[in-house]
Amino acid sequence: MTQVGILGATGAVGQRFIQLLTDHPDFDIGVLTASADSAGDSYRSAAKWQVDTPIPESVADQTVRRTDPEAVPDDVDLLFSSLPSDVAATVEPEFLDAGYVVSSNSSNERQAPDVPLVIPEVNPEHLDLLAEQQDRRGWDGALVKNPNCSTITMVPALAALREFEIERVHVATLQAVSGAGYSGVSSMEIIDNALPHIGGEEGKMEHESRKLLGEYTDATIDWLDADVTASCNRIPTIDGHLENVFVEFGSDPSVGDVESALASAESAALPSAPDPLITVFSDPDRPQPRLDRMVGDGMGIAVGGIQETATGVQFNVLAHNTIRGAAGASILNGELLAARGWL
Repeated sequence: MTQVGILGATGAVGQRFIQLLTDHPDFDIGVLTASADSAGDSYRSAAKWQVDTPIPESVADQTVRRTDPEAVPDDVDLLFSSLPSDVAATVEPEFLDAGYVVSSNSSNERQAPDVPLVIPEVNPEHLDLLAEQQDRRGWDGALVKNPNCSTITMVPALAALREFEIERVHVATLQAVSGAGYSGVSSMEIIDNALPHIGGEEGKMEHESRKLLGEYTDATIDWLDADVTASCNRIPTIDGHLENVFVEFGSDPSVGDVESALASAESAALPSAPDPLITVFSDPDRPQPRLDRMVGDGMGIAVGGIQETATGVQFNVLAHNTIRGAAGASILNGELLAARGWL
């Protein structure tokens, strides 16, 4: 078993990491870190446990350590980071200098040219950037990022449609409150309401999607040459980001062509990868967050409402934002790192 650690283990995404890594076939949780306020406490005491399953007994009495390379045991080979991006920007390089491999959900460095931004079913070849990264930065470790939770909902579907020559994408999101973290949106703010702006979210979707769908050649990524625009909104659902996607193509696929391409999207040969990757609903009222966010045990992508427009097609797409869109995505990247010999 590979010993792994979780940086920022007490937060919302950190708790999902623990839930998903418990009983993992290849990874065993060897260390949990958090802020100085929690260091020295048992995990049971430090975490305000909010996940929908009981806190695993295997970690409940583990002592939380400070988020510092010197506090992490030498036998830990892989770290999963759920640190806030402003903290991760300074802390993650310390672990990379110390030789740790980090699979990070934090948003810092996602657009850096030598940092692979990866969805294993979409662009596993981008992981080859790590050799360039180590040479350029002098790190003994390696850093891979997964995209934003709203981006990762849309991009697997777009990747399945690349054969039709994507020219323009517009997406309007209906995002769950859990994507803002436990203290991100108050109940008084969101009940009977919708928030028509999520700071920074539009830019993340517009840039990350083009990098993910770009071609890797000669240690560089040529971003997808397409216009991507996003409008991001918060609604009063707990989990599951629903998105309305409009795509224009260089070719003229039929609705049947699009349905077939989506349904045949390939999964990855990794323990946490869903099969099928994309579940296509013929019912125009699906997918729905309450009904479909757990498709593929929360790791799948659900698509429905496919129809022609005057310039292309539109469809609705849904994924669980804290499983597939956060902790699960980092774990899947960790499994890819292991499969490619980086651990």
